[in-house]
Amino acid sequence: MIFFVTVLRALAAMIITNSHYVGIYPTDLIANGGLLGDVIFFAVSGFCLCNVKQGFPTWYAKRVTRIYPQVILITLFYLFVGIISVDSKGWLYFLVYPTNYHFVASIILLYIPFYFIMKLDKLKQNVHFVFLGVLLAQMLVYVFLVDKTSYNIDTVRAPFIRFIFAEAMLLGAYFRINLDRFKDKNRLINWLLLVFFAGVYFVSKIAFSKWQSISRFQLANQAALLVLLYFVFRCFAGIDSRLERLPKPVKKIIEFISEITLEIYLVQIGIIPFFAERFRFPVNWVLLTATIIAGAFVLHGAAKLITSGAEKLSGKIIKKEKKTEE
Repeated sequence: MIFFVTVLRALAAMIITNSHYVGIYPTDLIANGGLLGDVIFFAVSGFCLCNVKQGFPTWYAKRVTRIYPQVILITLFYLFVGIISVDSKGWLYFLVYPTNYHFVASIILLYIPFYFIMKLDKLKQNVHFVFLGVLLAQMLVYVFLVDKTSYNIDTVRAPFIRFIFAEAMLLGAYFRINLDRFKDKNRLINWLLLVFFAGVYFVSKIAFSKWQSISRFQLANQAALLVLLYFVFRCFAGIDSRLERLPKPVKKIIEFISEITLEIYLVQIGIIPFFAERFRFPVNWVLLTATIIAGAFVLHGAAKLITSGAEKLSGKIIKKEKKTEE
């Protein structure tokens, strides 16, 4: 994989995790930026998955089997230790359509349209127009259907958020298709614009949260986020070769975090309140972060064992069927 994407995946995991550390820091203002981490992660997914070669059932099954073992394992574990409880109706949402894990619920849905956009050459080669089409649909839904009396545009469990997630995936695909235009093309102006739009995004977020009278313009906050995402990719793509030359220990750490990003997300949900209530900063931060990383590593390994075991078993069944047919 192109290394700047590995860096961005690890960065997304850290930003998302930091945004969930409510009650950990002396002030919750530090626990912020989760939506930025989300869109970076969706953009990385779009970048990595834009070259579609398999048929849809095989491709989609591969995506799902890389997610669901972790979802099932962590849910069963948290049920066993009593961190979460599920009623008879809740099993569907936790283990089949996991809305409790909003990121998982969004990506398993967005995989479907993304596949067909990338599979059809005309759409793939004109992905920027597809992006504009999704943006137009987002604006129409916002104008006619979204409640604009309060700031709610970045509510991650609301269906509307999937517009910006889809746009992020398409933006990631655009960078992969046009990689030669951006890779190792480092420009100071891009970094300055990155800092500027980061400021615009976070200041607008605070403003819309504080003054309800301007909430009808809150779509501008997501517009700023999309522009910020563009410059995040442009800047990091521009220094890809420099990132490749990082010391090996640093690269190993980045690769390790990047490898277990999904598990980091799944593990943290159930344990943050425990550390927030029992320890003070910075002890709570150190203990919580170490527990999340250790738990994510164990979950990753356990899911990998299950997946590889299932693949071996299915391979044996296929061989037996072939022998029977012969």
